Amino acid sequence: MIAPAHAAPRARRHLLSPSLPHGEAPEAAWSTPLDPTELRRVLRRMRVWEPFDTDALLDDVGTALDDVPPAEEHRRELAERLRGHLAQLVDIAISGGADRKDTTTLTLIENARAIRSEVMPMDPRRAVVHLRRTAWTVNELLERLLATGHLTNVNPA
Repeated sequence: MIAPAHAAPRARRHLLSPSLPHGEAPEAAWSTPLDPTELRRVLRRMRVWEPFDTDALLDDVGTALDDVPPAEEHRRELAERLRGHLAQLVDIAISGGADRKDTTTLTLIENARAIRSEVMPMDPRRAVVHLRRTAWTVNELLERLLATGHLTNVNPA
């Protein structure tokens, strides 16, 4: 059976404004908790966000701390990855309040920030020292966050 043309608007109206049970008031319209500028900032950060990858972190730390220094052509890329690991660990520590609860973690965060602000030296020996200091700090901060319970379900080798 085909419904008459005048029946469709009534059905559509019913879907758009369903009747509420007796005595209930309609809910207030939803509004965003952030202003448009803040929403754009959050969206930009989400677009570049990378999930925490313990395996990649441990691989990079191992490469930097190995007895054989990384090849010169790979050092800058490794340094950037280690800086990224430091940034993620610092963010995890701060968001979990580890910097307020533990002075050792606070010291490691300060060291991490200092190392991240340094430019990798051009001299090959100094560049290797810089990579190893960075990797050591990544490893120490990871272990501290695990020990204090700010990171869980991580299986360091």
